[in-house]
Amino acid sequence: MLTHITFDVDGLTLAGDLRVAGDGAPAVVLTGPFTGVKEQVTGVYAARLHERGITTLAFDHRGFGQSGGRRAHEDSQGKLADLRAAVSVLAAHPAVDAGRIGVVGICLGGGYAVRAAAGDPRLRAVAGIAGAYNSPARFAAGDPDGYRRALASFIERWDDELPAVAPGGAPAAMGGDEPYEYYGTARSKAEHWENRVTHGSLHALMTFDALGAAPLLSATPLLVVHGRKDDYCSPELAEALHDRATGPKRLHWLDAGRHIDLYDVEPFVSQAADETAAFLRSVLDDR
Repeated sequence: MLTHITFDVDGLTLAGDLRVAGDGAPAVVLTGPFTGVKEQVTGVYAARLHERGITTLAFDHRGFGQSGGRRAHEDSQGKLADLRAAVSVLAAHPAVDAGRIGVVGICLGGGYAVRAAAGDPRLRAVAGIAGAYNSPARFAAGDPDGYRRALASFIERWDDELPAVAPGGAPAAMGGDEPYEYYGTARSKAEHWENRVTHGSLHALMTFDALGAAPLLSATPLLVVHGRKDDYCSPELAEALHDRATGPKRLHWLDAGRHIDLYDVEPFVSQAADETAAFLRSVLDDR
């Protein structure tokens, strides 16, 4: 059963959807794509994992959906604070064993999940699905001056907004036809999703270091599920994250041809959910 909840962090009220699988079941918080809301990709995976016996909490990060905060603005440190607060919500729930909580991230959320697990020992497992494991050092490699010019331009236009997606190659934060095919069509229909984002959000993306968190996971088990071909979230970075992690880890490739295949296309979503649920049960049941 889905229950709509709210919880507070940093003076903001966040909105979430809680699905309880049963007393003592493994539990996860979910975080998802850039600009995404809980009725989209995180909601899909929350429902699928719940069907597989996992308690799930999908929520809108600050600034997006039904949650409070500066609208349409990516706040990296704020989103990590949101995740810590979501973990506290699960840990306090009477049906949840506080020692059996993990985090699942999809797309950009994959990077946030890794960084959250690296900084919050209450998270006993982390899974990334089609994850964006951003690395500023890699972004800057080969053209550090160009990288810094891009950052300067984002700072100069910090509060100005641009579309999240746009058709026909028009300027957008997520350029190209593939993101528009999901967010610009009925596939992603969600009442509280907005097609806008700040230029400051692009600075957040370019400076957020997910890859560097891999060695900080220590003994926290890691699952990486990724499409063999992905033009938006690099398979090479997914492999690098797996290689750098120091604890128990698994890399599972899917034969998807596009990034958004892992958003809502079968059989890939079911395959990713099956792999993730099996991983969570195997590592959290032992805690």
